[in-house]
Amino acid sequence: MNFQQRHDSMTAHTGFGESLPLEVLRLGLVGYQEALDFQQARQESVIAGKAPDTLLLLEHEPVVTMGRGGEASHLHMPEEELARRGCPVFWTDRGGMATFHGPGQLVCYPIIRLRQKDLHAYMATLLGVCASVLARFGLKAELSLHGPGVWVNGGKIASVGMAVRRWTTLHGIALNVNTNLEWFGLITPCGRPTERIASMERELGRRLDPGLVADCFVEEFCRAFGFFIPDDPLHPRPWWLTVSLPQEGRILPVENLLSDLRLHTVCQEAECPNHGACYASGTATFLIMGDICTRGCRYCAVGKGKPRPLDPEEPARLASAVKRMCLSHAVVTSVTRDDLPDGGALHFAQTIRAIRSACPGCGVEVLVPDFAGDPCALDRVLLERPEVFNHNIETVRRLFPQVRPRASYDASLRVLRQAARQGLLVKSGIMLGLGETWEETRETLQDLYDHGARLVTLGQYLAPSGSHWPVARYVAPDEFDHWRGVALAMGFAAADSAPLVRSSYRAGEMLGRTACQGGRESPAKL
Repeated sequence: MNFQQRHDSMTAHTGFGESLPLEVLRLGLVGYQEALDFQQARQESVIAGKAPDTLLLLEHEPVVTMGRGGEASHLHMPEEELARRGCPVFWTDRGGMATFHGPGQLVCYPIIRLRQKDLHAYMATLLGVCASVLARFGLKAELSLHGPGVWVNGGKIASVGMAVRRWTTLHGIALNVNTNLEWFGLITPCGRPTERIASMERELGRRLDPGLVADCFVEEFCRAFGFFIPDDPLHPRPWWLTVSLPQEGRILPVENLLSDLRLHTVCQEAECPNHGACYASGTATFLIMGDICTRGCRYCAVGKGKPRPLDPEEPARLASAVKRMCLSHAVVTSVTRDDLPDGGALHFAQTIRAIRSACPGCGVEVLVPDFAGDPCALDRVLLERPEVFNHNIETVRRLFPQVRPRASYDASLRVLRQAARQGLLVKSGIMLGLGETWEETRETLQDLYDHGARLVTLGQYLAPSGSHWPVARYVAPDEFDHWRGVALAMGFAAADSAPLVRSSYRAGEMLGRTACQGGRESPAKL
């Protein structure tokens, strides 16, 4: 049952119906255009039944938005000058006139299917939510004093603007919590020259925690519109994480070959959800240096402990497998071997050479560990000039020490930069759903780009067991689409972003797209 079917089955014919689940996304500080693009994408997903009703909570970078009733005369200076001052103007399809959005303002965008198909009732209920929030802080709201909006002590404290498509809402309400009100002097707010603009902090005369205000808004919104926040949003798993297993007969040839040659794959050891599809298509990501890792990363299913000595014949056997599988692009990764003086760098180099000797036309992609931060060890791999050099950052800086306790975020960035400085095509990957914020995801993408990565993958984190780092949430496909767009706008040559994407999945296809776009150039200065 998808979200639309669940919604229809629970909706009553009168009022707001029975209580329905709501996804609340706290996006942090987001540019207006980026937020609008995601709103529109999420609205399409909600309409199609591919995402639940959603409430977006965020702050905008300084911006003036002009609704359908807005006029150029409402701006106190040309748009170009406003943009120069760091406050661009956007003309939107919402109702209302000119208003300002910026830091310190709680912007609430409900993207919900209206069970009571009455826009006036929706507007009144949304304004009532804001009034209830203000009341919890001791402020008495005045509703629709000079049109849609909320006033306190005669000063406008919240603006509202909405749009609806197929009875699914867009845009919403902006509540001034601790906003710098001087920005409003650049416009005629809502077309009223004498309008006084208020904020919660100004009216209360004390500091406020914006997060607390946001929490109150969520509670009042759910109460007014008949929503609830699921106690366990992780069960059942959403439909987009369902994988169809290929017929066993299509998988067995690869499994038998790997068994015969005594080779490991990350597909099996890391419990990759795509391993059946890869085996069925006659490919795999090879795992060298054994199947026991010396580190205890909290996201990984690969076994931990004391590994066995290196097998000097492994590179030749792996090259034989590449040849017998007729691969045009071989992906090789490894466990982390902190027990070895060079972390296994020489073994990587020997494997690359063996593949090229056995299969001269085969491209090689390596996904390497950090070699304990040893640049000399890393150089042993870089000197072999693999077609793609991959090292995954995995998660954002804040979560890195907990998720990867024996690794370093900055050390991983240095690995990428060292490879990029030698002119290699550099790739990295991020898992989403570990508890990262939108701001942190964006910062991580920027860090990867600034350190030379030009290929990036983003996929859903799935905890291998209850003892691993817990999944914070399941990220919907439209969010992954959003991050693909963000990465490409940053300048990445290619970005694969979807729930089931993994760093080596369809790696050859990604390289092919990059080559077609001329993406082999590395940054000149790092």
